[in-house]
Amino acid sequence: MRSFLLMLSVLWSVCANSQHLPVPLNIHQTYVKQTRDSSGLPGKNYWQNSAGYNLKVTFDPSTRLLTGQAEIEYYNNSPDTLKQVVFHLNPNIYKKGVARNMPLKAEDVSDGLMVDSAFVSGKKLNEKYFNNAGTLAVVPVSPIAPHSKINFNIYYHYTLNKTSHLRTGMVDSGSHFVAYFFPRIAVYDDIDGWNRFAYNGQQEFYNDFCHFKAQITVPADYIVWATGDLKNAGEVLQPTIVTRMKKAETEDGVTDVITTEDHLRKLITQPGYLLHSWKFEADNVTDFVFALSNHYIWKSSSLVVDSATMRRSRVDAVFDKAQKDFFEVVNYGRKTLEGMSFYFPKWPYPYPHFTVFQGLDQMEYPMMANDNPLENREETIELTVHEMFHTLFPFYMGTNETKYAWMDEGWATIGEWLLTPYIDSSITNLYGVAGYQNIAGKEADVPVTTLSTLTNGAATFVNNYPKPAMGYLYVKDLLGDSIFFVALHHYMNTWKGKHPMPYDFFNCFNTASGKNLNWFWKRWFFDDGVPDLAVTSAKKTKNGYYIHVQLVGEKPLPVDLKILYTDGSTQQLHYSVAVWERGNTELLIPVKTRKKIASVQAGHHYTPDVDKSNNFLQLEKH
Repeated sequence: MRSFLLMLSVLWSVCANSQHLPVPLNIHQTYVKQTRDSSGLPGKNYWQNSAGYNLKVTFDPSTRLLTGQAEIEYYNNSPDTLKQVVFHLNPNIYKKGVARNMPLKAEDVSDGLMVDSAFVSGKKLNEKYFNNAGTLAVVPVSPIAPHSKINFNIYYHYTLNKTSHLRTGMVDSGSHFVAYFFPRIAVYDDIDGWNRFAYNGQQEFYNDFCHFKAQITVPADYIVWATGDLKNAGEVLQPTIVTRMKKAETEDGVTDVITTEDHLRKLITQPGYLLHSWKFEADNVTDFVFALSNHYIWKSSSLVVDSATMRRSRVDAVFDKAQKDFFEVVNYGRKTLEGMSFYFPKWPYPYPHFTVFQGLDQMEYPMMANDNPLENREETIELTVHEMFHTLFPFYMGTNETKYAWMDEGWATIGEWLLTPYIDSSITNLYGVAGYQNIAGKEADVPVTTLSTLTNGAATFVNNYPKPAMGYLYVKDLLGDSIFFVALHHYMNTWKGKHPMPYDFFNCFNTASGKNLNWFWKRWFFDDGVPDLAVTSAKKTKNGYYIHVQLVGEKPLPVDLKILYTDGSTQQLHYSVAVWERGNTELLIPVKTRKKIASVQAGHHYTPDVDKSNNFLQLEKH
């Protein structure tokens, strides 16, 4: 009997480890074309396009009118000849007549982004290609040959939204967060060609890695923060402020770069000017945003994020003095960068700074966050962690948030779960866990790998945040930290600055861990099913007990048991999802003890369960 069970176990294991993931036809073609490899590596023919943006904008806070010029040099690194270029015009989410998945106040409905004139390689373009468009504009061009470039010069204007704040807009009469403010060339990739998903306010973004130079002209009493490095601090700021900035970049303590007193005494920007032009530059980033205020205070600190090179990064918190929760954000941000760099995912923060700007949203951008005030300290920590963690996913890793939101939101969620208690050990962050438990098995519960463009409501939240985060957490537990970080760092090293798709992630982890995890990827990310464990019995033996655990649902879960003995003592047992690798649904857990078990309780706060009535087994009175 024993040899038969051993043979059956081997067969189960072989079956589980030989599973293949279902691959859609367009993904399969990337392997045929050898742009990607089944090992998870980029294929020998991998390519991605890029651009250089030279942005010059003037923003008038009194009218919210933004006038701009975008000079774009676009590089076609693909093997294809391009006869059109697709642009994102995201300010058109506020344009009358445009389809959107958000309510708008009448005062924010506008003409959208209006192009005054446009040129391609010096030749005049018809503005109708832009002005008749929604959030996507398709512009015909003379064929762009493979490995060649094309230049655009676009003059435009639009009015920033006053209310109906969605990731961008006026915060108060003297503060504004300005995102998606320029015509942006869409991604052309090896999977879909031009990515033609029109922005409707729900899905997030997918952009190429580009070089940005920006000149932002505003009234002289305004301070500007932005993606990238400020290149002319001495021209726009008074020497005292510049000195404080430099101090913050070299010291662990918190520096008050701009205080309320500085505003009262008008000792911040260079005097004698009506306007200042702030110049920023950022390389190899996926987007560029800026924010401005004429009354926000500025706290700053820095820390070593790479012990090998002793490289430092700066954290800024800029906010209205009335928002008391924001006074500690600089410390939460500093601790987040420390945790990201040395605790999870143990990856040195890759950029020179990060600015948490007090706005009206909860949204991430390269090197910046637009975070609303919160009265609850715990929620403020959680929000700070979540948005800063997005630095790595999607911005550093270049994932397609529009189609695969779980490839970034899931990582930000596990980052929030792990780094919140790193900042404050009294907090257990359970963001999204109850949400999944409530929807699991219902009609709206669809597989994680369902395209984000095809989900709505609760399904969007659950698929993007808690379900993938649980998957990542369970794999971390299954592999153990040492192998997990090898696999994660292999994935990050391989795809940083590129555009990984889900199969690149799955295959990188399989390759680097030395384990075929397809059995888990398929059941947790691809398949339907519910999470449900049951403790069905406990059989007394001469050496203790055998506790019988059943996987009632289809989703593999870790097994956590709390055993209460009749003498009042307790014992905790934990098994990773690896116990279900063979496809088995039953588990006998030996417990060696001379004591009597009073009860057994299954479950953990990161283990959802649709039926908790079968999680408890009473044996004896306590």
